[in-house]
Amino acid sequence: MLRLAVRCVLLRKSSKVAMSSAKYYDISDMRKPYRSSEDIFDVNNLVSKNPIKQFESWFNEAREVPNIGEANAMALATATKSGLPSVRMVLMKGYSEQGFTFFTNYESRKAKELEENPVCSLMFYWDPMKRSVRIEGTVERIPEEDSLQYFEQRPRKSRLGAIVSHQSTVLENREVINEKYAELLEEYKDEEKDIPKPSYWGGYLVRPTSMEFWQGQTNRLHDRIQFRKLKNNEKIDSTSTHKADGDWVFERLAP
Repeated sequence: MLRLAVRCVLLRKSSKVAMSSAKYYDISDMRKPYRSSEDIFDVNNLVSKNPIKQFESWFNEAREVPNIGEANAMALATATKSGLPSVRMVLMKGYSEQGFTFFTNYESRKAKELEENPVCSLMFYWDPMKRSVRIEGTVERIPEEDSLQYFEQRPRKSRLGAIVSHQSTVLENREVINEKYAELLEEYKDEEKDIPKPSYWGGYLVRPTSMEFWQGQTNRLHDRIQFRKLKNNEKIDSTSTHKADGDWVFERLAP
């Protein structure tokens, strides 16, 4: 027991030495100004009490900002059934009162996680505007005919790319997909030849249960307005929780 105790002490000491010897990069002075305290986003600045229409207003503004390359780029966070999270960037390809649509490979990690745990979080961040929209909701596959309709309007090279990529699988090297892609380019060089949609590719619909609109302030007292679905038989405090359209309510959150 004494030997074991001594060994544990030595291991802790060696661990501390290893950590202290590692170089620490201090970036605490990386700061940029956000919006001024006069330029706030409060509940009376909402263009609509419908969160989808509020999103549409901000999204349309973001589309017009030259420094925002892809206003429809969003982070998609998923998790396994056991709760192990993962996040990646995808492109929103449509939205409606029902929710937000994106497309992917059904064999990918994100798709497998969505199948076993059909909930996710989305986040749009438009840095030049110092705004973001965070969305949480449930996920479902869209109808096959809708996936096919979108696939057929994609550029031919993008359609071929969807066939080549078995997303998230391990590759020996880059040449494996280069060669397969070259073969398909040759096979479908006739522009009139139809490119079939692979069965392992299609779309998802995220039905939001909450949507948070964030606007950054230089003093870090950021503006946060959250819409959320009203729970069954939930009683609300009207001083802080306000009725919105349909079964939505909205609230101001602390920074």
